[in-house]
Amino acid sequence: MGIIAWILIGLIAGAIAKALTPGRDPGGCVVTMLIGIVGGLLGGWLGKVIFGVHSINGFFHLSTWVAAIAGSVLVLIIYRVLTGHRSR
Repeated sequence: MGIIAWILIGLIAGAIAKALTPGRDPGGCVVTMLIGIVGGLLGGWLGKVIFGVHSINGFFHLSTWVAAIAGSVLVLIIYRVLTGHRSR
């Protein structure tokens, strides 16, 4: 699966990650989309490294979406930790 597909999945995964992790974010919609893209790419890369697969199965497979959403949640949590104290 190519980088364009991971970006598309990342956009959707970012919205799902924001819904799964309630709370106030220091960024807006654009930041959420960027977090989703980075998280989707991170999730895809970690899936390749940790599970030793050549590529995640495909766009419509559950493993692809789980990896993208998990990566997005991880990036969102890191983002909140790094920027949460500055917004007060």
